Amino acid sequence: MPLIESEEHKALRAAVSALGHKYGRAYFTRAVEEGRPATELWSEAAKLGYLGVNLPEEHGGGGGGIAELSIVLEELGAAGCPLLLMVVSPAICGTVIARFGTEEQKRAWLPALADGTRVMAFGITEPDAGSNSHRITTTARRDPATGDWILTGRKVFVSGVDIADATLIVGRTEDARTGRLKPCLFIVPRDTPGFQRRKIDMELNAAEKQFELVLDDVRLPADALVGDEDAGLLQLFAGLNPERIMTAAFAIGMGRFALSRAVEYARERTVWKAPIGSHQAIAHPLAQAHIDLELARLMMQKAAHLYDAGDDVGAGEAANMAKYAAGEACVKAVDQAVHTLGGNGLTREFGLASLITAARVSRIAPVSREMILNYVSHQTLGLPKSY
Repeated sequence: MPLIESEEHKALRAAVSALGHKYGRAYFTRAVEEGRPATELWSEAAKLGYLGVNLPEEHGGGGGGIAELSIVLEELGAAGCPLLLMVVSPAICGTVIARFGTEEQKRAWLPALADGTRVMAFGITEPDAGSNSHRITTTARRDPATGDWILTGRKVFVSGVDIADATLIVGRTEDARTGRLKPCLFIVPRDTPGFQRRKIDMELNAAEKQFELVLDDVRLPADALVGDEDAGLLQLFAGLNPERIMTAAFAIGMGRFALSRAVEYARERTVWKAPIGSHQAIAHPLAQAHIDLELARLMMQKAAHLYDAGDDVGAGEAANMAKYAAGEACVKAVDQAVHTLGGNGLTREFGLASLITAARVSRIAPVSREMILNYVSHQTLGLPKSY
């Protein structure tokens, strides 16, 4: 793994940064306040090839990987306008379909995901099944007369269902050999009969809304199943590792935006004839926040490199570590940025206060910091499980 970014990655980073700053925090905040997604930014990012940079060239993508896609999301976040659905539509859904979908599914979805004309959501969490995904109760059964799938269950905290053309749903089917339930993934179009949604009333004010889904005997054709019915677990984690890597990019971008605002303020704000940034009590915490963000980025780049190289096992460990490190670094950077600005840190002018809640999301979703510590303690260190 190279420790110095290639010229291509540097150029991508610079180009996406320019796009992000063209729109900026004010544009993004206005979209949130109006209760709508950042459609103009999404469309232009797609037109420039950024949304599909990780998808195969033969299906309209850029032929890159999660390493390139994470650069896009990080730089948009650092400009103050992170696109949360990038974690879901091209990263999770696009990756799963590119790796395991049928040729028909690839032709139907990948070019549209790449050019931004179609969006997919992802539903895995349930009221009684979060990190304990083995307790998922959404089930899929075959109709022996038609071969159709019939899905029944509930999902919660599904982002952007209202603007998504379809949702990639994680359900469970019965293994004919063992009788046990195994995970499988299904493409459920938005207007499918029996597929209902309800917006969750969130304190977090974000462009992408959260929904509860109800699948009431949702009937799907046989080709709605993604990939091999007997390889559902492998396919699921092929999507969850990019999700963790992209969540890290989301958090690092937010942290960098907050830190840049704080550094700019600390240079200019003068008290007793000296900029407040000249005082170590201000400068050192900001320097530490920068160090923590840079360390988190290194782990994120390692995770992306391993994933793109096909090392799913190594990527699993690194992706979890990257998500943990980025979440912690983001929360600390935002907190220190607000503290540096004092009362100004809570004003609309500087755009930091809304990040206080948003930064917390990176610690709890898509997997909590405690579950990552559990993963590392028993998967990496070989310690016994506590659950």
